Amino acid sequence: MKVVVIGGTGLIGSKLVAKLNEHGHEAVPAAPNTGVNTLTGEGLAEVLQGASVVVDVSNSPSFADDAVMEFFRTSTTNLLKAEANAGVTHHVALSVVGTERLQGSGYFRAKQVQEELIKASGIPYCIVHATQFFEFAKGIADGATDGDTVRLPAAKIQPIVSDDVAAAVGRTAVGAPVNGVVEIAGPEAFPIDEFVRKGLAAKNDPRAVVTDPHATYSGAELQETTLLPGPDAHLAETRFADWLAQQQ
Repeated sequence: MKVVVIGGTGLIGSKLVAKLNEHGHEAVPAAPNTGVNTLTGEGLAEVLQGASVVVDVSNSPSFADDAVMEFFRTSTTNLLKAEANAGVTHHVALSVVGTERLQGSGYFRAKQVQEELIKASGIPYCIVHATQFFEFAKGIADGATDGDTVRLPAAKIQPIVSDDVAAAVGRTAVGAPVNGVVEIAGPEAFPIDEFVRKGLAAKNDPRAVVTDPHATYSGAELQETTLLPGPDAHLAETRFADWLAQQQ
């Protein structure tokens, strides 16, 4: 089976390509550095020739509201049109648990538009909603830093390691389209401030994490369960503490 992975040279994409190839599939990484640009359409028709499945794990290079909306709207529109022309029979996209509840954020408004375009395309699809990755602790901290202080709410988070995300997306890609959303998450839920505090401590980052109920995440205020998956989510096995120990 030929599977084209849009964003196939990034964190999840590179792991996904490797896993699919290990299982005997023809996984092709597609990204600007491989000659495929979903914003301009360059290389799309060529790379999709003979593809059965397209997996989109790409992300916007800018998180500014207008730029991220332009990226997901244009990229997804171009990609779906090229897939229809190529006869692709399964579109898989990686998105985020809680996207529909985070519409106060420009980033998540853009992800919601991406999902709506996929649902309206007529191409059989799966949208994989993942919780935040273990690897995102520093990035979340960077976005919430004021001087030497990181301000974050105590809303719950159920993070997952990127290897488990790639494995779940791979299983979804080679399975049958469900024409709906599949949720994946890590095995444990804990407050987002605690998650970041532990992540920074493991890297000897001196910033202090302060709990602030009105601090925002990606521009949106969180309720306690905004970032948590539903009861039918597929739970991965890797625990955050075990992963942190491996990093050291």
